[in-house]
Amino acid sequence: MTLKESALVAPDTAPRPPAPEEPHRATPWPAARTAAAEAGAAARAVQIGQAAQAAQAGQAAQAGLAGQAGHGVREPLAVPLGAALGRVLAGPLLALTDLPSFDTSAMDGWAVAGTGPWTVREEGAVLAGHAPAAVLADGEAVRIATGARVPAGTTAVIRGEHSRTEQSGMTPGSLLHTLHALREVRPRQDIRPRGQECRAGDRLLPAGSVVTPAVLGLAAAAGYDTLPVLPRPRVEILVLGDELLTAGLPHEGLIRDALGPMLGPWLEALGAEVLATRRIGDDAEELYAAVTGSTADLLLTTGGTAAGPVDHLHRVLDAAGATLLVDGVKVRPGHPMLLARLAGADPRHLVGLPGNPLAAVSGLLTLAEPLLAALAGHSRASYGAPGGAAVQDEVQGHPHDTRLVPVVRRADRAVPLHYNGPAMLRGIAAADGLAVVPPGGARSGQHLEILGLPWPTPAGDAPAEGVCFT
Repeated sequence: MTLKESALVAPDTAPRPPAPEEPHRATPWPAARTAAAEAGAAARAVQIGQAAQAAQAGQAAQAGLAGQAGHGVREPLAVPLGAALGRVLAGPLLALTDLPSFDTSAMDGWAVAGTGPWTVREEGAVLAGHAPAAVLADGEAVRIATGARVPAGTTAVIRGEHSRTEQSGMTPGSLLHTLHALREVRPRQDIRPRGQECRAGDRLLPAGSVVTPAVLGLAAAAGYDTLPVLPRPRVEILVLGDELLTAGLPHEGLIRDALGPMLGPWLEALGAEVLATRRIGDDAEELYAAVTGSTADLLLTTGGTAAGPVDHLHRVLDAAGATLLVDGVKVRPGHPMLLARLAGADPRHLVGLPGNPLAAVSGLLTLAEPLLAALAGHSRASYGAPGGAAVQDEVQGHPHDTRLVPVVRRADRAVPLHYNGPAMLRGIAAADGLAVVPPGGARSGQHLEILGLPWPTPAGDAPAEGVCFT
């Protein structure tokens, strides 16, 4: 169905009612982020349920019964450990083996059997990764390295620094030595018993855990070569506007598209799979077709969220049967942003970003980031450095709305940056994060929440070249 067939008339002939004084019933900024996170969590719950039904259908099909996965269901992926960093576990991480898998020495020293003194076996040391040594007889000792499998019959390991040896005799071609302990020897001391950390089948981590470098190490130790992870949320970007250039210098009222090159990498840094970045002119029919034809989990649009003559997004969403969850946010820049749940059986959403670049960043951090974090199963909606900081300088606020201001961290302070207007990117390009300034502003030294950025940022007291502080 086209836009006209959905009972809307063409945008150039549409009668326009007088614009109300308040075109958007704005949501407070904290509530907007909460709404986005709840929308993502609800969509994820539906997807998990669909995946479970698909798994049951697959089992039924294998048993010769009718069953078919539902439309839109995305199965968990098995990815190599080297590609799993930052992904989310689709199921619990179960130990595939005991850890350790055998009794191992916790120290360099001597494996001994029985009570001392001990006769030193004249053979090479027992080393990690090598075949186990022969059974130790009572009263015998053999050198052993950290991590080596202790020989059968071992009753304890004595650290090298806690022992001494002395010559006690000789045989043809070799000297005999006796080992003495310098401290009390306790049974099983400095031996890591098999299964000390876990037994095969133990649940090491729950489903939904984010794969960190430490998780990769644990998975490898537990016997994994691949990990089952959830698919990344799929995002499609629609950059709207007749005035945008993709190359060259601005001219004759045309400007460069700053959002197309920025949003895709930003979303990928948030863990999303960007299906495409499409550019659409100020054409309501084309926008309607793109919105209703997309299969992405999240559609991200730029511009068209206000009430201007070519701002079609509200009308298109209404025609497409979407439900507005957030229609304007009490935040500067970026207050005309919106969040909608799209029609259909599969849980899909649209985040409408304002067209001004820094306002679009505000919308990205306010609505898209928490939605994607919840959809991906991340436990927190804020990426980058967590927490907040005391602001170094007084920051002017909006009388009624939250402000998001680019800042850099200097020691334990957040320093506001200049060039923080809605259409500017110079400030955010040099920033470590965005300070959340409450309505009315913030005084010098006031502790503010800092929204982190999903990439490494420089640290230290030396300002980046070109940084202009407020």
